[in-house]
Amino acid sequence: MGATPRRSTPRRTDTPDPRRSRQRALRVLFQADVRGLAAGDLLDALDADPRARLLLDDADALASAGADPSSAAAAAGPAGAPTTRTAPSEPVGEPVVIDGFTRSLVRGVDAHRDDIDALITRFARRWSIRRMPVVDRTVLRLATYELLHEDTPAAVVIDEAVTAAKTLSTDDSGRYVNGVLEAVRRELGRDADVAG
Repeated sequence: MGATPRRSTPRRTDTPDPRRSRQRALRVLFQADVRGLAAGDLLDALDADPRARLLLDDADALASAGADPSSAAAAAGPAGAPTTRTAPSEPVGEPVVIDGFTRSLVRGVDAHRDDIDALITRFARRWSIRRMPVVDRTVLRLATYELLHEDTPAAVVIDEAVTAAKTLSTDDSGRYVNGVLEAVRRELGRDADVAG
């Protein structure tokens, strides 16, 4: 018996680092959800404020808040979170460039959110979208969008989503996110193998 050929996925040209693009998209989508904003509007605000964009790569961006909740810089941390530091008054180093893949993910989730939520709801055993922890809900939306609309291998999407949930949410979030996304993957008929 020969090995099953793996689907070849072309290398992305809209990002040098897809994982970092997903992390940035997750931060933007998280903030949009927490603040009740359209993700595209938040993305536009980040484009206008280089200091706020610095927080897209801050390891504590999901746990930090700026002083003024109405500013784009404050949009990089959840409402009500304790402030341990604020964005510097002048950008340090190179300004963060929000690449094409990050933009595609954020705008795609924003545009298809109702369909994404409906699909997640079908497999979110006993949990409504609104009752989920915000991080879990955001991770599921981002990964479901990518399973629906991107050529990324399903195993990569699910692995990165589970890792994000384990790192950023509750102890049980990784297993829960994995279960929901595996059900979505099967429903979509997506191959579970990683492209090689």
